[in-house]
This record gives sequence, C-alpha cells and structure tokens, in this order.
Amino acid sequence: MMSDYNWFEGIPFPAIAFQKEIVEDVRNKFLVKDEDLFILSYPKSGTNWLIVIVCLIQTKGDPKWIQSVPIWDRSPWIESDVGYTEVINKEGPRLMSSHLPIHLFPKTFFSSKAKVIYIIRDPRDVLVSGYFFWRKTNLIKNPDSLGTYFEWFLKGNGITGDWKNHFTVAQAEIFDKVFQEKMAGFPPKMFPWE
Repeated sequence: MMSDYNWFEGIPFPAIAFQKEIVEDVRNKFLVKDEDLFILSYPKSGTNWLIVIVCLIQTKGDPKWIQSVPIWDRSPWIESDVGYTEVINKEGPRLMSSHLPIHLFPKTFFSSKAKVIYIIRDPRDVLVSGYFFWRKTNLIKNPDSLGTYFEWFLKGNGITGDWKNHFTVAQAEIFDKVFQEKMAGFPPKMFPWE
C-alpha cells in the first residue's frame, strides 16, 4: 500500500504540493467564471501536450508565450498549493488544468458557462507513462516495479484515484461497452475488475 500521501475522500494525492484543505476548497469554494477554460485529464494522459496546443491556439501560433512562461504559470493545476493560490488571484479568462475526478471538481463549474477540454488516453499507455514518470520523482512512494505499480493502478491507488472512475457514469458506461468489444476473445475473469 502507498504511504506519504494526503488522502482525501479515499483518493491519494502526493504529499508534496497537495493539501486536503486546498482540494476541499477547490470543490466547495472555488468560484468558476463563465470565461474559464479547464484542461482536465487523468495524470499522464497528455495534459502538457494539450496545454501547449491550447496556448498556441490562444496566441494564434506565436510561440513566444510558451517559450517564455513555464507551463504551470500558463495553466496552473487548481488542486495544487501553488496553482490554487495563483488561479484565485488571476484576472480575465483563465486557462487551468486539473487531474481531479468529477466528484471533486469545483461545484460552481456545473452552474457556469466555463468550458472543459477532457483528454482520455489508453489506460495501458497511462500505466506505462505513469510508472516511468513517478519512479523518477520524489512526489510519491517509489513503485519498486512495474508489477507493483500495476497493482496500485488496478486498485485505484493511482494519483488522483482510479483511472476508470475518473469519468462520469455515462463516460464509464461508454468505456465499458468499448472495452468489452475490444477485449472480446480474451479469457473470462482475466481482469480483476470483472
């Protein structure tokens, strides 16, 4: 089991840069503005690539902004200590990123006209990318092996929770249907979530 995490409602967040109080404030107190744009994903799904693309669209292809301003300043993660502080004081249309699952997302979003770009990546790629990324950082307990990380991933102990439960119910149902079609022919009970 993983340790050195800040757990919030059963979901682990890296103890470095993430506090339960901030995640709770993001959900319950953060004021989403109608002109806000969120890039939302499960970690290691291509968020940084998408941030660069959106920033280039916003600047009509001029790379000066992305070359001179760090990615975490252009699109802060709202659930991180630094990102939350930066975003609440930011004026005008805000570009923000988040790895929060839908049930921890700001409640005010659902009554706003703000937009979300949600990126989904094949979970096999998320798993491998996550393993190689997390084992090189000090943000989480080091997974000793890909097998260990795979077990964490299947149990829903990935950073910001379970990959599959990051979706809404409707998204999860569509994923289940596509997954069953793609996995037809594999031995029954091969996957622990069946």
